[in-house]
Amino acid sequence: MNFNKYELDKNILRALKLLNYEKPTLVQEKVIKHVLGHEDLVVKSKTGSGKTAAFGIPICQKIDIESREGQVLILVPTRELAIQIKEEIGLIGRFKKIRCAAVFGRQSIEMQKNELKQRVHVIVATPGRLIDHIKRGNVKLDNIETLILDEADEMLELGFADDVSYILDKISNRKQTMFFSATMPDFILNLAKRYMESPKYIEIEDKIKDSKLDIVQYFYEVENKNRKIVIDRILKEYLPEFGLIFCNTRSGVESLKKYLKRLGYLCEGLHGGMSQGMRIKIFQKFRRGHYRLLIATGVAARGIDFDRITHVINYELPFKHEEYVHRIGRTARMGNKGCAISLVLESEMKFVKEIEEQMDYSIIRRELKKDDIADINSSAEVLKSKPSGRKDKAENFNKNIVKIRINAGKDKKIRPGDLVGAIASIDNVDVEDIGIIDVQKTCSYVEILNGKGDYIFSKLEKKEIKGRRISMKKVRIRNF
Repeated sequence: MNFNKYELDKNILRALKLLNYEKPTLVQEKVIKHVLGHEDLVVKSKTGSGKTAAFGIPICQKIDIESREGQVLILVPTRELAIQIKEEIGLIGRFKKIRCAAVFGRQSIEMQKNELKQRVHVIVATPGRLIDHIKRGNVKLDNIETLILDEADEMLELGFADDVSYILDKISNRKQTMFFSATMPDFILNLAKRYMESPKYIEIEDKIKDSKLDIVQYFYEVENKNRKIVIDRILKEYLPEFGLIFCNTRSGVESLKKYLKRLGYLCEGLHGGMSQGMRIKIFQKFRRGHYRLLIATGVAARGIDFDRITHVINYELPFKHEEYVHRIGRTARMGNKGCAISLVLESEMKFVKEIEEQMDYSIIRRELKKDDIADINSSAEVLKSKPSGRKDKAENFNKNIVKIRINAGKDKKIRPGDLVGAIASIDNVDVEDIGIIDVQKTCSYVEILNGKGDYIFSKLEKKEIKGRRISMKKVRIRNF
């Protein structure tokens, strides 16, 4: 089975091919047809099952790109998840010229306001920041036809219940509402009863109890004073290609990061005390393979969804059983195998037993190897090197796309149609070679597709736009 069965737009199929989406995952197979059928849905599916594409593909199919108003609103609990969904939908809809905006806290509200003034088809937002924009009059929701609540259970856990209800009440003209959640607490079911019309309930089998098939789990009993020595030895033994290491506090993250960096390991830390700009930068660099190890608090790691995390290490055990399950679920994504390792104090052995009972799985006790120290230390050179083979999802797209910055915008009365007209008038160029156009106050950006960027740039810089010659340059494509 492949995606052709859904009779998707050729531009979406082209994007799916570049994303290496060969056939639907289980959640995509069960969800896409119902989204295309305009049904209200409540979907229970764990993170990492491919559910972003499950709603992303069909909403891109349904979007009217000629409309200037937002048609789809996706509410998410965290900034990182907002970034990931914006990127994925932006890639799926790239050749259909679908524009997606992400709106979240700790980022310039003026910058977001300006983006929302553009032609935006999909808005991905955290509830608090969206309400701020609503009250300021920066965003129009009158034409929102589809509303999606993603990671709905985390919304409740992070205290967004009232905010979510406020937003749902504001979007009364919507035609389709969908909730996606890893668990299904009463809050979600009650929201569905209140805001949906005859919703279809879909549950993708939760394989947490069968995770022993995909995630091998170990623990090492340690003394608190020896944690750093032990994790150094563990890293040298397992040599994670991409490892996510959990600490319980910001200070714990910083302390461990400094220790591992002193050893020369390619790593970085992530926690809530960092500026938003720094968090995004670290988050993106890890996704793109700039370092092997990310040390994070559980809260900061919410929304992190990479399909190639090979090892999850609990440098400190979490305080709740559910958080342990949530943490180790960061590995073994999309059919891959994974490894989870925990450092456990003697006083925490009861907690481990409780987790084993909950998961119906015996976590394997291991001891540090007694191998020759010289051999172990030599293996650490791998951890000091940049991982190979990890590519950004957008790489296949961007290699045939050139982005041009034109030094004129709304201040010079430039409109998207002016740029389309100038580019389409070039010999051997048609409208399908023109990607997303963004006209800002003092400049404009246009993406040139199909490998024609250099050719069009060389011709366009010699042309007049609205009766004048305008300077321009090629710029790097940023996915966020």
